[in-house]
Formats: sequence, structure tokens, C-alpha cells
Amino acid sequence: MSKTQRTSSARKRILETAEKLFYSEGIRGVGIDRVIAEAGVAKMTLYNHFSSKDELILEVLKYREEQFESWLKQAMERNQSKGMSPLQAFFAAIRSWFKKADYRGCSFINATAELADAHHAASQFCTEHKRKFREMLSDIIIKAEGPKAAAAAPAIHVLVEGAIVTSVCEGNAEAADIAEQAAIVLIAKAKRG
Repeated sequence: MSKTQRTSSARKRILETAEKLFYSEGIRGVGIDRVIAEAGVAKMTLYNHFSSKDELILEVLKYREEQFESWLKQAMERNQSKGMSPLQAFFAAIRSWFKKADYRGCSFINATAELADAHHAASQFCTEHKRKFREMLSDIIIKAEGPKAAAAAPAIHVLVEGAIVTSVCEGNAEAADIAEQAAIVLIAKAKRG
């Protein structure tokens, strides 16, 4: 195994470990020493890849975004193969996400709340992630319901974000069903207007 492969393997292990710990226990609740111990790497290895905890936080969020986007795409494709519309497939996917045993809400909402600093690079990344998520949801709505339905997209985005928070607070997936039902009403109104 070459040094580059070992380096890539160590970096990936650090990211996976930090992502799991940050998501389950919080960014502020997990120190660098804990990440090092659980990833099974030397302190120097971590600092060769990440100059600070702030850089690690940002890279973990980038990694989480890649993982989440891949998971969502695959979940929606599976649901669409069962005959669901893109919008139905989206809500079925988030419903299944809410039901996961390790579900603790949205990493990006959690990070923004924990960091409490709009100027932090990770907070800015979270803001950009949410912008892209909003655009993706708008595209799904248009694809499923036509261009007139785009008028409902901002409100549906707020419903989905609220469902994510509500599902964590209440510990159930019912918020996905409520958001989907409200989305249907909003889309119907937008299409009439």
C-alpha cells in the first residue's frame, strides 16, 4: 500500500469517525482527542489532514452532504421505481430517514445551532447547503407537478425544514406525513392561481 493510499484511508477514517460522533453527540461535545482515539490514528495524522477542529468540522459537513445527497438520490430512485411521483418519492425518503434508529435531525441545522456564529466557515457552508436543498426541492416539485407549482416551493421548503425539527423533538416520523399533506394543498392552490 502506498503512502497516498494510507493517507486517504486515514483521512476517510477520521472523517467517518468525526461525522458519526458529531452527529450523535454534538460538535462541541466531542473533542479532537476522542476523534483520534476512536479513529485509531495518531494526533499527527489528524493534524496532517486537518489543521484545526474548525477545519475538521467543515470537512465533516462536506462529507455529510455528499453522503446525504447520495442516500436521498438512491432512496428516491427506489421509491420512483415503485410508481411514486418525484414528490411522493421525496416524502417517502424523508419519512424513512426520520425512522432511522440513529436519527438526530439535520446535521446542518444542528451545526448551525451549535456553532452560533454566522461567520464560521462551517455555518456558511450550512447556509449554502440549505440553499441547494431548497433548489433541489423546488426542482422536484416542478418535475412532479409542473411549473405553476413552483409558487408553492418556498412554503414547502419551510414545511420540510419544520418537519425535520419536529420529528426530532417529538421522536416520530409523523411530521413527514403532515408536511406532505400540507404540500399537496399548497401545490393545488398554486396550480389554481
